[in-house]
Amino acid sequence: MFFNLPNHQFQWLNEPSTYFFRDGSLSITTDPNTDYWQRTHYGFRNDNGHALLTPLAGDFSMRTHVSFRPQGRYDQCGLLVRIDPENWIKLSTEYENANISMLGSVVTNLGYSDWATTELDADPGQAWYQISKNGADYLLQVSFDGETWQQLRIAHLHLPVESVLAGVYACSPLVGRFTCTFDYLTIGENSWSPG
Repeated sequence: MFFNLPNHQFQWLNEPSTYFFRDGSLSITTDPNTDYWQRTHYGFRNDNGHALLTPLAGDFSMRTHVSFRPQGRYDQCGLLVRIDPENWIKLSTEYENANISMLGSVVTNLGYSDWATTELDADPGQAWYQISKNGADYLLQVSFDGETWQQLRIAHLHLPVESVLAGVYACSPLVGRFTCTFDYLTIGENSWSPG
């Protein structure tokens, strides 16, 4: 059973060619030329990243731990909250090179993506991510020890909906591929109270 979450029905969005489940964890090897991005600055539209998602209604907090060995620029893995191809949020570390990675998030509203980043010294190799939903507002956080959490941003999805799809994702926007392993995922009550 995936991450011991029996009350959630996970389904693939863009199932990867190579993946496996073991002892409650999920390992994904990305296919090349996979990404989530809509229009802004670059003009292109990609909606073919790999994601394993479950429907969620109401407010929640979702947390995961993932280890990764990126191989090419922009290789990424983390959390995704999705309404449809033009309205979604992703949170991950994006690989740049052997010396620098970018802790990043993308919020896409009405078909236009933004990209907020913080530079990291080298590739951390693993990270904890959390997204908390309160109404149409979202708190995005990261931790590298599972205890001390850093707020990355507060965001809003404009399209009004009763439920979203949420879960883990991975992609390789360029020609390479890499492997990541999600060994922890929890979905529970919203732990974020604005104010």
